[in-house]
This record gives sequence, C-alpha cells and structure tokens, in this order.
Amino acid sequence: MTYEPYSIIGADRPSRWLVTCDHAANTVPPFVNDGQLGLAKGDMERHIAYDVGAAGVTKALADALDAPAILSNFSRLVIDPNRGEDDPTLLMKLYDGTIIPANRHAGPEELERRLNACYRPYHTALTELAARRDDTVILSIHSFTRQLQGRDPRPWHIGVLYAADSRLAKPLIRRLEQEHDLCVGENEPYGGHLPGDAIARHAIAHQRLNVLVEIRNDLIENEQHQQDWAQRLAPMLQEVLDQTGL
Repeated sequence: MTYEPYSIIGADRPSRWLVTCDHAANTVPPFVNDGQLGLAKGDMERHIAYDVGAAGVTKALADALDAPAILSNFSRLVIDPNRGEDDPTLLMKLYDGTIIPANRHAGPEELERRLNACYRPYHTALTELAARRDDTVILSIHSFTRQLQGRDPRPWHIGVLYAADSRLAKPLIRRLEQEHDLCVGENEPYGGHLPGDAIARHAIAHQRLNVLVEIRNDLIENEQHQQDWAQRLAPMLQEVLDQTGL
C-alpha cells in the first residue's frame, strides 16, 4: 500500500470553513528508520508523538460544518508541519524529557528527505484547499496534555490561540467564556505567535480569517467525547463567524 502523507475529507463541501489538523497521526512512514523512531509503543501513543483525539474532533467538526478537512499522516516527531522550514524545532531530538533516538543524529540530508516526503506535500495540499474559494476561513484543531513533565497541571479545558489576526479568535473566546463549565485559555497553553507556522503561512499571509483551537486531550480520548465537543463547538464557531460580518 502506497504511503500518503495526508488525507482530505470532503474536498467539495461548500462551507467557507477549512478544518486542519497538523498533528493528526502518530504514523512513522516506512522510509524513516524502517518505520521506527526508536521509542516505546507507550511513548508513541503520548502527546509527544501527535495530538491525541484531535483527528476525531477534526473529522466531526468538518461533518458538522459541512466543511473540508485536511489531516497529516505523519508523527510530529518525524517532522513537524506546524513549524516553518527554518525553525530549529522542525525535527525534534528531545521532547518533554524524551530523547527521540532516530532523530538524534539526523542531519540536513535526512531533514530534506522528510521535508520532501511529508511536510511539503501536506502544505501543498493545504494551499490548494485553502485557495478553493476567496473567503476561506481556517480552523486549526490541536490538543494538549494536562501536564508537562515537571510542570504544574494546566487548568484549561480549551484554549484559543491567535497571533496577528484576532478577528475570529477574540469573539470565540468571549462566546466560550459564557459556558460556565469551561475554563478557557486565551493564547494558552501556548502563545499564538510562531513565525512561519501553518496559520502564518496559510491564513495570515493571505489575510484569511482564522482561529486555532486547543482542547485538553484527556477530554477527547474516545470517539463519543470527540463527537460531543464537535457538536458543542460547531454552532458557536458558526455563530461568531456570522457575527463578524466578514
């Protein structure tokens, strides 16, 4: 079976929304160290390898919004599509206290090989999908772990990230804060500005409306919870988009 570095769902759907999932999978392609990064199976199932639960939420949100979606099919430890090509963390050698054996001695030639086989095809496909209409709105779905090694637990259930463009993000934050059972993070648990990242490349550079949503991964561990979050978020997302008038 031929390896594909991404999958697309509903390419012909009519919605303005384009749902993206940069860290959808923990797949290690067969051409990368014989399909192994040298990590234990348990590590490959952790947040260091991919965004746990994010793919399921992405698919369910795309269905609920009648929107196309694109999902990566390679672990962020193979190469991180949510980094610029000149970012030193593009190929991680240490993540949350775990050494990545197959990356430890990976040099420029190996980096270029992974760029050509995984990273660049994903971004080319995303570019084409985003250009399908003039008013595309990019919704990027991620998840985060409740606690990083040696750090305090994170209190947020959901975070909304933005950088130079908060036209959609800030109204979404205000709407989410009306939900009394949610602890909402503004540019938490990460800052929204990462030069050259996927939002910068596909949204901000083209002045497209955009928002990046992070959901705590213990809340979306199974399919039912992923569906529940998608059904909850979809009407809020559409509501705030309609209210912008943009």
